[in-house]
Amino acid sequence: MILVTLIICAVLSFLCFVYIQNKPLSWVLTILSVIGMIVSTVYIVKNDKDHFGMKQETKTTYQPLHSVSPSKQMKMLLYQPIGTANKHQVYIYQTSENAKKKSHTTVNDTTNQVIKESGNPRIETQTTRWRYKDGASKLWFGIAGENGKLIKRHNKIYVNKDWLVLSTDQAKALQKKLKNKTYQAQLKAQGKAFVTKQIMAAMKKNPKMSKVQQAELQKQATAEFQAQAMQKLIRSIQK
Repeated sequence: MILVTLIICAVLSFLCFVYIQNKPLSWVLTILSVIGMIVSTVYIVKNDKDHFGMKQETKTTYQPLHSVSPSKQMKMLLYQPIGTANKHQVYIYQTSENAKKKSHTTVNDTTNQVIKESGNPRIETQTTRWRYKDGASKLWFGIAGENGKLIKRHNKIYVNKDWLVLSTDQAKALQKKLKNKTYQAQLKAQGKAFVTKQIMAAMKKNPKMSKVQQAELQKQATAEFQAQAMQKLIRSIQK
């Protein structure tokens, strides 16, 4: 409507100045039309630069988050760095365990925050857009197409503490290392030595340890070694 008003005022100023023979009346109407043009232009600029007649509206949505790793024992969230400075990342995830396609966060006007906590993995998205304050504002400035324009989007990505958060390159390096037969052999030998040492130390303290207790200790020691080995491997590929 504001653009229509501007055009009408421009046309009226020309008609009043050229075709009205009564000069005083011609000047008055012309000046009023020019003032209308100026006022319309000012508000068009204010709407464009300062979003006059608009307000910021923020909505929060929630989405379930599932690991992209095929292994149920290794939960994983991936990200793809954008640009050479690695200031922005696109996070890759799944919305269900059996999702055929992976989902990802957007880039434009979007920030991401990864939070590790106990609970259900999820993405909390806060989206802020420009909206017209009322019907009158929409009537006057609706033609500008600013309604619903994205201002910013912030994703809070909640994952459990045992999840791995890796770049796509790090994930490839991890997968390659885990499939390496030499590394597997070394890991097996180191694990066996670690478990044996743990059992011998425990039996030294308690020579009467039963086979059931030894089996439980072996299980705990194996899990502890695997966790330590994984942490060491993750640190090595993150360097």
